[in-house]
Amino acid sequence: MVPEPNQWNFFPLQNEYTAEDVVPTDQISEPDLMTRIAQGDADALVALFRRRRDEVYRFAVHMTGAPATAEDIVQEVFLTVIRQAARFDPARGSVIGWLLGVARNLARQRVQRERNLAPLSELPAALSHSLARNDPFQRVVRDERVEGLRQAVRSLPPRYREVVLLCDLQELSYEEAAGALDCAVGTVRSRLHRGRRLLAIKLRGEVPQYQGFRFRRGSFA
Repeated sequence: MVPEPNQWNFFPLQNEYTAEDVVPTDQISEPDLMTRIAQGDADALVALFRRRRDEVYRFAVHMTGAPATAEDIVQEVFLTVIRQAARFDPARGSVIGWLLGVARNLARQRVQRERNLAPLSELPAALSHSLARNDPFQRVVRDERVEGLRQAVRSLPPRYREVVLLCDLQELSYEEAAGALDCAVGTVRSRLHRGRRLLAIKLRGEVPQYQGFRFRRGSFA
């Protein structure tokens, strides 16, 4: 599994905070965590990593289909946070949208380089269980339909797959997804509409259990 960032030993503490400034990291907003990371606060990095690593991993594993590759992407995403936290602009979107935008670019690069990625069925059982509460895919993990759904999502062209994952798996708003993809909200809406149609057609045509399948926002089930 991905190690904690405080085991990575990337940089020493450079905090300039006084005792009066100390606030438990679980009470600090994510934009403020990014500001502190940019100032060299390793505790802020650890806090952000612990909050968002599962979501970044889940997105990466569904984009690439390879758990090991997804773990690499998680580390690369947070290395990017270390290097570029100062570039985050809260006026342009949320922190999770920014993180998933970085993950999306990395996933696309890795998929282009590695055409023989492992299937999603190799997702480790322990991790699947740990993510079950939040992952719409895992709500039906014991249902025989899930493998058909995963494979159908993986078969979508990347521009449709990523927007379906962002909006229907990660449950980002259209605005957040647009920030992650660096495109207009209208583009997100049109790609999502097309991606959902392609996915529904594929499921109805190839998986009998999905006859009558309909999307509703925020869930694949």
